[in-house]
Amino acid sequence: MSHNYQYQQGFGLPMALFVITVLAVILATMASMQNNSASSSGLQTQSHRALFSAESGIEAALNLLIPPDGSVGRSCSTVPFYSYDFLVTGLNGCSATVSCSVISVSSVDYYTLVSTGQCGSGLDASQKTIEIRIK
Repeated sequence: MSHNYQYQQGFGLPMALFVITVLAVILATMASMQNNSASSSGLQTQSHRALFSAESGIEAALNLLIPPDGSVGRSCSTVPFYSYDFLVTGLNGCSATVSCSVISVSSVDYYTLVSTGQCGSGLDASQKTIEIRIK
């Protein structure tokens, strides 16, 4: 009994090429997802650092505006009211800039402090702003 293999020749090569192509697409997609995940994690870290910088700026500015020892505070008209470039571990390369404004309502002064924290540069940059109002 003889078999006729004439119609089956060459079927393995296209199937192998198809499988290799599908695997290559899957691997490329996984590599892209890994790269995007790593980039997103780095940006999230910069965003947190910028937020902590802005919070630190607000805290320091509050101590200048209303000193804990009861002495006269810094004039709100100082421009910038407070500015600091961080050199400590964790916030190195970050900065905080705080502006101050005051409005009087019925002889009561209301101060607004706006702190902007910035970290990184270029595509890796992040900026966060915090605003508080006190009387």
